[in-house]
Amino acid sequence: MTAVPTPSQPPESLEQTLQGMSSGASVSSLKKLVARLQREQRKVQDLLSSLSFSLRSFNNLNQFLALIPLIVSRVTDADAAALVLFRPNGQASVDQLFFQESNQSRKIRYALESAVQVLNGSAVSSTKYSALLEHQLKRLLGDEYRWFSTAVLVRHVELQERGRLYLFSSSADYEWTETRQKLAQLVADQTAVAIENDDLNAQVRKQERLTRELEIGAEIQARLLPSKCPDIDGVELAALCKTASQVGGDYYDFIPVSFTHPTHQPYQNTNADCWSLVIGDVMGKGVPAGLIMTMTRGMLRTDILNRHSPARILQDLNSVMYGDLETSNRFVTLFYSEYDPKTQTLVYSNAAHHPPLLWRSHSDRIERLDTDGMLIGLDINTEFCESQVQLYAGDTIIYYTDGFTDAANPNGDRFEEENLEKAFYDACHRCQHPQDILDYLFAQVQSFIGRQGVQNDDMTLIVLKVKPKPVELPVL
Repeated sequence: MTAVPTPSQPPESLEQTLQGMSSGASVSSLKKLVARLQREQRKVQDLLSSLSFSLRSFNNLNQFLALIPLIVSRVTDADAAALVLFRPNGQASVDQLFFQESNQSRKIRYALESAVQVLNGSAVSSTKYSALLEHQLKRLLGDEYRWFSTAVLVRHVELQERGRLYLFSSSADYEWTETRQKLAQLVADQTAVAIENDDLNAQVRKQERLTRELEIGAEIQARLLPSKCPDIDGVELAALCKTASQVGGDYYDFIPVSFTHPTHQPYQNTNADCWSLVIGDVMGKGVPAGLIMTMTRGMLRTDILNRHSPARILQDLNSVMYGDLETSNRFVTLFYSEYDPKTQTLVYSNAAHHPPLLWRSHSDRIERLDTDGMLIGLDINTEFCESQVQLYAGDTIIYYTDGFTDAANPNGDRFEEENLEKAFYDACHRCQHPQDILDYLFAQVQSFIGRQGVQNDDMTLIVLKVKPKPVELPVL
């Protein structure tokens, strides 16, 4: 609290006054004292009532703040008052000066605005700002006014001065008494409450907008992922993506490819010569990863129309996305494959994604489907390789993202690929259909994490199982 030095203060209490009276003090003096104390009490009551009503009634913070100088000047008998708010950098703003409207406030307004403009035009630290502001006021107002101030303190993470409340008087008899100090501080504290409430409401509104935007983003992303698995001759499919947050960076897709029909209907399920099965993972989570995932999907689907080989498709995708991914410091792992229902062959190329696991029905063994290739967006000169595998009845493949292998239990142990491979092996013996295998694997990971465990990364799984070929009966 800052105050210009004043003469000794008058008696503040009835006890002090009585002690200072001579034995022949008149009854009228005592009545005057009682009347003054009653007026002070009514002022305090009016103050509390006015502030309480204002806090309840005004949704706009500035409406409330505009009343503060008027209220505090009346309850402290000051000629004028002003409220100066500070920005986050500790400096005042001309737009955040509030005054009691009166003839005397014009010169005070001019002095405060001039002082703020002078200080804001120079490099002043936030810790020295208040002291220098009052030094400028003293220089500009001279001896015409006596003025006093108290801080408006708001507590968020720590106590922070968000402004100062000033009172001015042109009377030489005006005293900055203890009662007036307490009243001014009470007004300053209520002002701080109003500012803090407004800050909290702003945070709530911001969080609500962000939540809604995330909901919209999650909605859009969910529509971009396949709504159901397609019907592909000779195989059964199941797939699921569980995001760790509302918007995730995992991606999977089933894209029909036709080599013999026009491309104006490129994604119609009918007349597909083969099917692209894709799974990918953007490094990171949340909205940025979701945006890159969406971009990857669009570019990949466009390039598939050119009917290139899997390795060439990844090469083109890397070339196009390299610039954007380099500036964002994010990368994409992607496994791209094409399944031919007629020959039951799978041609594939891998951009540093976790290799899918293939369980061979006839040998009861698990193989990894992998090729050489770097992350999408890591090196523009990366060359991708491709390979192919012949599938037979009963063979089962799982495509997965690292949300499975990186899943951790309360002790910090990760699920790892070894556990996933074992769980997959068990599932192939226990379950008949891809959906059952998918449910079993998700359940195993959840059991490993624990009931109270938190999913820290997106988890995506595709299960493909080759059906037995139908037996052709001889024509009689």
